[in-house]
Amino acid sequence: MLRKWIAAAAIAFAASAAEAQTQTEITIQYPYPELFTETHKRIAEEFAKIRPDIKVVSRAPYESYEDATQKVLREAVTRQMPDVSFQGLNRVRVLVDKSIPAELDGYIAAEKDFDKQGFHQAMYDIGTSSGKVYALPFAISLPIVYFNMDLVKQAGGDPANLPTTWDELIKLAAKIKALGPDINGVTYAWDITGNWLWQAPVFARGGTMLNADETRVAFDGPEGQFALKTLARLVTEAGMPNLDQPSMRATFAAGKTGIHITSTSDLNKTTQMIGGKFELKTHAFPDVVTPAGRLPAGGNVVMILAKDKAKRDAAWDVVKFWTGAKGAAIMAETTGYMPPNKIANDVYLKNFYIKNPNNYTAVSQLGLLTKWYAFPGDNGLKITDVIKDHLNTIVSGARAREPEAVLADMAADVQKLLPRTSAQAR
Repeated sequence: MLRKWIAAAAIAFAASAAEAQTQTEITIQYPYPELFTETHKRIAEEFAKIRPDIKVVSRAPYESYEDATQKVLREAVTRQMPDVSFQGLNRVRVLVDKSIPAELDGYIAAEKDFDKQGFHQAMYDIGTSSGKVYALPFAISLPIVYFNMDLVKQAGGDPANLPTTWDELIKLAAKIKALGPDINGVTYAWDITGNWLWQAPVFARGGTMLNADETRVAFDGPEGQFALKTLARLVTEAGMPNLDQPSMRATFAAGKTGIHITSTSDLNKTTQMIGGKFELKTHAFPDVVTPAGRLPAGGNVVMILAKDKAKRDAAWDVVKFWTGAKGAAIMAETTGYMPPNKIANDVYLKNFYIKNPNNYTAVSQLGLLTKWYAFPGDNGLKITDVIKDHLNTIVSGARAREPEAVLADMAADVQKLLPRTSAQAR
């Protein structure tokens, strides 16, 4: 009996060892653990059920999109990159310029009935650079407005007719602010990574960051002037406090802010923090003009960084599942983001949106979606910091009453950092 037991154990051990040897290990790394850790854990569990031959291992998460990009740029030199990396939508250009991610066109072309799995051209467009696909979108966000309906009603606002313009919103915010010294009328997450909520009001009125050939600043036109004056009005007319994003979220969730303007990605976390203390209602971003108005898509894409072919092939299966209908549906249910996958939205999440209308607000704006702009050249990341510094002078109150001058200074500083053409050099 002992010999039989030893033999059986040896066979089991050999089988286990053989399975371990045939498994391909794929490392993934993603940003914002407070938003995504549970999401990736659940998707990995589902993936393991159908692909036990691929072991997905998560590295310690990136702190932010900036951290994600900087780490990959450094790791590309030391050859220590993860096999799969989740990066901000506006960081595709930076990494492609350094020839870091793998092209996905061949993998996409080899797939049969990919459209029936919910993949479509708009998904490919988001991760396209120089005519080739380098990333697939995983989680998409758009800017929306969060209302504390209890404070809206106390201030005399009409719950059935929430503000659709900045004028209406600022007027209501001022009334909410007047409810008490410990109440904020409005907060605006202007410091979101990559100047996202600076681009949003500019794009909403049909503006652009640069001209068509990307040689000159274009955000200093009427659209940019409107956007910066509106930010200044939030401070001067509605008394907006200078808070960072976590503080804005916490203050709103505590019932001390009437209107909070931020990403739909915050929805699940904010809802959990509110815990039923007041009625939360989301609404569309104000003053999106038609037909030129657009809103920048926030969120992140997934890239394959593995260099070994066998690893790349396995990584492609990981990417397909994470951005496919099942993975995308889990992402939507565990965050406030929207899935770009059609089957996820139309089939898996149909009842979810009926039960959770606050989540549908951003989905209703999908027709306005445009790329989150990334500035060209080696100074692209530095430009976003320069813009953030200028915006801070408005929000801090230091220059809130001179938005035109701030915009002129910001445009001049950004222009100096743009790549110079041969004609400009002369």
